[in-house]
Amino acid sequence: TNTTSIIPDSNFSQLVQKTGADKISLCFQCRKCSSGCPLGFAMDYLPDVILRMVRLGMNDRVLNSNTIWLCASCETCTTRCPNEIDIAGVMDALRHISIAEGKISPDVKNIPKLHEAFLGSIKAHGRVHETGMMTDYIMKTNPLSKLKNGELIDLSRLGWDMMRRGKLNIRPRKIRQTEDIKKVFAKSKK
Repeated sequence: TNTTSIIPDSNFSQLVQKTGADKISLCFQCRKCSSGCPLGFAMDYLPDVILRMVRLGMNDRVLNSNTIWLCASCETCTTRCPNEIDIAGVMDALRHISIAEGKISPDVKNIPKLHEAFLGSIKAHGRVHETGMMTDYIMKTNPLSKLKNGELIDLSRLGWDMMRRGKLNIRPRKIRQTEDIKKVFAKSKK
């Protein structure tokens, strides 16, 4: 039994709301978001509980939870919310706060690295370049251990097979508006 007392941090709720989750206070815990979540079975806290904990300022529990990293941003929760709370957006904001504060659950330590590789690919090319993204991800997640256990060889074979079938490209395809994408990333840092 955990006997640690919880001291709510009201500034945390305000910080999350400043990231664009300004409707979070409208949540009345109907649980429609949680009942429709396709990944709810794997989460340590369901989406409605995360919203409640944010409102209560329970930042350590929220930022160290697996839920914010397991959220697939499918927006089922957002669509189901009767108060039109952008719950998927809240989860994204929480991921960014978690990275900024260095509070990441050891159970999901590699998911933020995949998140960074994904965003890096979009920033560089305007869209995801799977080959480059996975190479970046592998380099961030201890490639030597993957080489020792044969995982890197298996991934290389899979990648080669996908390239042969035309499912992966060696070179990235860029979009025309890469400067617009860079502006979005620059604006999001403010």
